[in-house]
Amino acid sequence: MSDLQHTPLHATHLALNARMVDFGGWDMPVNYGSQIDEHHAVRTDAGMFDVSHMRVVDFTGDQAREFFKFAIANNVDKLTVPGKALYSCLLNTNGGVIDDLIVYYFADDNYRVVINAGTAEKDIAWFGHLNAEGGFGLTISPRRDFAIVAVQGPKAREKVWQVLPETRAATEHMKPFNAVQFPLTPYGDVMLARTGYTGEDGFEVTIPSTKVEAFWKALVAQGVKPAGLGARDTLRLEAGMNLYGQDMDDNVSPLDAGLAWTVDLADKDRTFVGRTALEKNGSKAGFVGLILLKENGRAGGVLRAHQKVITPDGEGEITSGTFSPSMQESIAFARVPPSVKPGDTVHVLIRDKQLPASVVKLPFVRNGRVLASI
Repeated sequence: MSDLQHTPLHATHLALNARMVDFGGWDMPVNYGSQIDEHHAVRTDAGMFDVSHMRVVDFTGDQAREFFKFAIANNVDKLTVPGKALYSCLLNTNGGVIDDLIVYYFADDNYRVVINAGTAEKDIAWFGHLNAEGGFGLTISPRRDFAIVAVQGPKAREKVWQVLPETRAATEHMKPFNAVQFPLTPYGDVMLARTGYTGEDGFEVTIPSTKVEAFWKALVAQGVKPAGLGARDTLRLEAGMNLYGQDMDDNVSPLDAGLAWTVDLADKDRTFVGRTALEKNGSKAGFVGLILLKENGRAGGVLRAHQKVITPDGEGEITSGTFSPSMQESIAFARVPPSVKPGDTVHVLIRDKQLPASVVKLPFVRNGRVLASI
C-alpha cells in the first residue's frame, strides 16, 4: 500500500488519466498526455498546475516584521502595501539555502508564506526554532485547509476572471508579486497572487481544499489545459527559475546559485540568519545558462543535471538541464568557475564525449519570447 500523500485534486488527476509519479512523497501528475502540448499551452494560451502539495503557513504576532527581517535573506521592509509579496531564501547559519519561498504581507502582524513541499517540515521546524530562540512570540500556523492552483499563460488571468468575475476589478491592474484576498461565494476565502513559476503571466490561486475541485473543473470548462510536473520543469528552466534540491540546497550559498538578487545586504544594521557566513565567504562560483551547440545541424545529446562542465579555468557542473520545447535547443543551468561569462564556449561531458556549449545570460524565455541566443 502506497504511503504517498495526495492533494485534494488527486482523484481529479486520475479521472483525467494523468501519469502519476512520486514527487517528494506526493503522488503527482507528470503529464496528462503530451507534456509538449502542455508546455506550449502555457506559453501561448493558458495552462494550470495543481501545486497543493506546497505548504501555506500563516504567521501572526506583533513582532512579525522583526521576525522576518531576521529569519530571511531578503528584507521585508520592502513590503509596505498590504498584499505585496517578496521572494527570498531561508538560510542556515552557514549561508546554505534551506528553502526558497514567497512571503506575503497583509499587515504588520499578519504574514503568509508559501514553502516547498519537500522542505515543508524542515522549514516549519526552523521557523519555530528561530521564533522561540529570538523570543518573537509569533503564532505559526501551517494550513492544510487550502489548496493551490497555478493558472499560467498569456490568457490565464482572463480565464480566471471568467470563473471568478468578482475578482477582476481588484486584480486587473494589480502588479506582479502582489496578492488580494477575497471572500467569494461559493468558494470561501480565496487569495489571488500574481506570481508563478513559468515565466508567463497568471495567478496562483489559494482556495479552500473542499472547493478546489469545482474551481479546477470550472477552469477546464473555460479551456484552461491541465499541465503536470514535466511541463512545469521545462517552463521554469526556460524562465531561468531555480528548483530547490537541484540548483541549490543546504550546502549551496544563494550567491553561488544565481540568487544574489534575493539577498539584501543594503541595511548594514540588519542581522539575518546566514549573513555573517555570506559576507565572510562571498561568491565562489558563477551560475550561467548553457545552450548545447549543434554540429552538422544536430546536437550530440541532451544537457542533464550532474554532467561535468569543462572550462579553461576548471570544472563546473550542470545543475538542471532539459530540451527546450520553445527554443528547440538543449539548455541547462550550470555552476561554473567565476571567470566563465556569457559569450564563452565551454564543453560538457556527455557519454564520454566533450560537446561544445555556449554560455548565455539567463533567462532563456520569458513571456513567450526567446531571450537567449547563441
